[in-house]
Amino acid sequence: MTKSATDRTHRRRRIGDVCLDHVWVAHSAARRYWCSGFVTNLVGPTFPWGTMGINILGSFVIGFFNTMTGPDGRLLVSTEARQFVMVGLCGYTTFSSFSLQTLNLMRDGEWAPASVNIGLSVVLCMLAVWVGHIAAASFNQLRGA
Repeated sequence: MTKSATDRTHRRRRIGDVCLDHVWVAHSAARRYWCSGFVTNLVGPTFPWGTMGINILGSFVIGFFNTMTGPDGRLLVSTEARQFVMVGLCGYTTFSSFSLQTLNLMRDGEWAPASVNIGLSVVLCMLAVWVGHIAAASFNQLRGA
């Protein structure tokens, strides 16, 4: 194969990889949308529990994955894989939905629920990212695996 044919093959493969990444991210966003809707149907729409739950789960996952795949981590993954999980999957953890739902609560004069949503979301997401980090750090300390 000539150099230009090889270059075209690599370029097509890279474009295909990028497209596949976008498909996986869109699939992840659809799962988060479904989970949020499921929780809303379960407990009612008066408070955005679904969005909060997804944000807490995403915070745990990003804390865990960051520590497991960091310089002292147990797993060696490529920079692209770290970006895909931490930016692509966890980065879309519905922060925009949280912001819109909180704004709507405030516009409706629901200041107490809006404040609770802000406070719980920040505290619980910070707690979740910390617990994820601690869990991964514990795994990293295990011998023999």
